[in-house]
Amino acid sequence: MKLFFKKPTYVFLVLTLVTFYACKPIARSYPSPKGYNLNHPEKFSMPESLHEISGIAFYHNRGDSVYSIQDEEGRLYRQAWLGKKQKHSTFAEKGDFEDLAILNETAVILKSDGKLYTFPFNEARDEKVKDVKEWEDILPKGEYESIYADQQTNQLYLLCKNCKQDKKDETVSGSIFTYNAAKQDLIGSGNFSMDISKLVTENKVLKTGLKASALTKNPHTGEWYILSSVNKLLVIATPDWKIKSTYRLDSSIFTQPEGIAFDDQMNLYISNEGDEISTGNILKFTYKP
Repeated sequence: MKLFFKKPTYVFLVLTLVTFYACKPIARSYPSPKGYNLNHPEKFSMPESLHEISGIAFYHNRGDSVYSIQDEEGRLYRQAWLGKKQKHSTFAEKGDFEDLAILNETAVILKSDGKLYTFPFNEARDEKVKDVKEWEDILPKGEYESIYADQQTNQLYLLCKNCKQDKKDETVSGSIFTYNAAKQDLIGSGNFSMDISKLVTENKVLKTGLKASALTKNPHTGEWYILSSVNKLLVIATPDWKIKSTYRLDSSIFTQPEGIAFDDQMNLYISNEGDEISTGNILKFTYKP
């Protein structure tokens, strides 16, 4: 009789385990750019004040402290990496602020309508920034979320997220400005565009376009890294804006990718706005040659 009861019990346990593992979803591993693993980040959760974190930047690419902004408050936040405390400097009233860049000794903040705010970086530690300069109507009409500062050329690169002509031409257009720190002046220095027609044809992006949400440059290769939060996509382009590769982002890791930056150790950082379940965060992807 003992054997009679043991055998069905054993079979039942085996069937239960087989059913469990058969129904359990298999974790998908997403492809990543060379030197990085986008599936296994170091996660830095943000406080409530940065639940809607958007742009991030480093001062001279030093990864020990991170500077950031969020969508609604005209504040530049700063905090030590993995530090619990954060402080901020107020530079403007409420608005839709999308990205920031630190160009040598100047902080530059981008508003969604294309308006720019510049001020001396040394005022970023004051409670209220005093020497703020505002730049309006210097960009083509549209919606903007991406800015990059080139420390060597003293230039700013801005990508349009939603410009009427881009949708028609299946391109992403951008503008370049040179900053004269002595005169605190922005000088228009040209335009550029990136052909995304192949991405549209291959259904990698929406027919409405790439909808770029952040931009940076790989300091080692000179390649452009462009985020699209809407499409959950990372696009890598050559220095002359030819698309080289694309990487689909895992939505369980990248809730709403809105900011991107490299530090001086070649580590890659991507910030995500929070949602009803997750807090805002910054993900660090350690560079491994």
